[in-house]
Amino acid sequence: MTSELTLFVNPTAGRGRGARAAQPAASALRAAGFSVRTILGDSPEDALTRARGAVRDGTGALIAVGGDGMANLALQAVAGTRTPLGLVAVGTGNDFARALGLPVRDPAAAGRLIADALTGDRLREIDLGRVGDRWFGTVLASGFDSRVNDRGNRMAWPTGRLKYDLAMLAELAAFRPFPYRITLDGGEVREVEATLVAVGNGSSYGGGMRICPGADPADGLFDITVVGDCGRATLLTVFPRVYRGTHIEHPKVTVHRAARVDLAADGITGYADGEPLGPLPLTARCIPRAVRVAAP
Repeated sequence: MTSELTLFVNPTAGRGRGARAAQPAASALRAAGFSVRTILGDSPEDALTRARGAVRDGTGALIAVGGDGMANLALQAVAGTRTPLGLVAVGTGNDFARALGLPVRDPAAAGRLIADALTGDRLREIDLGRVGDRWFGTVLASGFDSRVNDRGNRMAWPTGRLKYDLAMLAELAAFRPFPYRITLDGGEVREVEATLVAVGNGSSYGGGMRICPGADPADGLFDITVVGDCGRATLLTVFPRVYRGTHIEHPKVTVHRAARVDLAADGITGYADGEPLGPLPLTARCIPRAVRVAAP
């Protein structure tokens, strides 16, 4: 493996933490004997082009510095290759790093862990989800939660997490279950009324909301959480339990496991790792051992 590594930096992640985090992470890597170059990009598209160029040119690892959005962008460059992925998680949610047991908002510790993993060739191979040509590491969200994302993304004010809190209140006011058609591993079509359907390669989204608490990113299967036809009052009771993962004990919640999931519903956008995939219908496939990561 070449000793030159590539830091893939989102300077705006975590209200500027991305740019500040690059330096201590790079220092830890250089102290371990690696040379480090940094790529930014003028836009997500430009950044991805540069990241793919670094992978094509044989970088020793692509190290995403930022949050889940930056990790997702890095996955588009390294998935299906032998180039290792490192994560310096300094964003708002950091769910991918949490799923892998990596340091969160501690860039020096993350840099040391990546250096140790690369030096000792202790890389972990994990599964990824794939929808068309898009890869994801954590959760594909659809339904109430994705409608909140849609509304929040349309709001110019306020900024930050408050925007999505207000978007959630607005969606609750207009709340109704959605008619879904769900097919698991090519089996029979299940027609259900559901509040949301989450397809988990990892366990959490939204900064620690454990929507698929049993998901294991190394077992070759998704965990699919279906929250059924709740009323508004039931949803307000069930949803806070998602932070502990105990919502799956509620009778309106069912969990399935499958390697392929076909989802169809009208007027619903799919989001993966917090990034929009497009409107349903969508087909998600779990691809075993799709990426090598510097993780315990």
